[in-house]
Amino acid sequence: MSLRQFEYALAVAAEGSVTAAAEVLRVAQPSVSQQIRGLERELGVELFARTPSGLVPTVVGRAFLREAQAAVGAARRARATARAGAGELVGEVVVAAQMGFGTRQFPGALGALRRRFPRLEVTVFEEPGSAELERLCRRGALDLALMAACERSPADAHRLGAEEFVVVLGEGHRLLAADRVELGALADEPWVRFDRDSALDAVLADVLKGNAPEPVTAARVSQTATAVRWAAGGLGVTLVPASAVPEVYAHLVRPVYPAVHQPVIAVVRSTPGPAETALLEFLRKEEWAGEWAGSDSASGDF
Repeated sequence: MSLRQFEYALAVAAEGSVTAAAEVLRVAQPSVSQQIRGLERELGVELFARTPSGLVPTVVGRAFLREAQAAVGAARRARATARAGAGELVGEVVVAAQMGFGTRQFPGALGALRRRFPRLEVTVFEEPGSAELERLCRRGALDLALMAACERSPADAHRLGAEEFVVVLGEGHRLLAADRVELGALADEPWVRFDRDSALDAVLADVLKGNAPEPVTAARVSQTATAVRWAAGGLGVTLVPASAVPEVYAHLVRPVYPAVHQPVIAVVRSTPGPAETALLEFLRKEEWAGEWAGSDSASGDF
């Protein structure tokens, strides 16, 4: 077996067909087919089931692909480490952020990373909940994940600081007259909330816990930008990290009391390379709110 076969199998799984995988890999279709057939013969198993909608990994295939992903990732990091030792870092670093967290801090840290390693390619995506981020971390699909701390946080997670949550009100709202909004004053307000499995909605649910009557949910959204826009438009109030509010809506933002903070952590792969190590360093240098700023590593007891 070879890393090339692993990469071809991963491409077929991602694209659902040999033709599409060949286009992504920029190789001839027969080459991909030959590599997959050879891999299946060597393993003695069928990795893909041929269905009307395309090639779908079998149960055994899914298990194999998880290990193939880890192997390809390890090889990529090994190459990057060797090149970094020679004064050059070429390759890709894959990072993810939990929705709404690090919105202000991530761009600065990534910019610093690119200035240090100008030939490095950075892939960033956003996930609403910690469960999916943790799954991707376990699979070895991520080099670094930025997320809200929770009871399941890994013991070796790195504390960065905290996000302060603020309330976003509609134009002309009566509470805009106050410098700070008491949470109790929002009891009768309709809320623009987030997906139920997201960390953002978990924070809001905790804030609203015990309210009587039960708070009214005006809408649920998947993005902080949407929540802010809809709250500004008067659909309801929303509670979001302060760093996630665009400057154009700053006049509609008020701090709340009691203050609401959510600790933020970074989870780095178990054998970090120079890119992940540098990115963590830059994230630490960004400005974070809350008592966790400057700490070394989390205990997981949040």
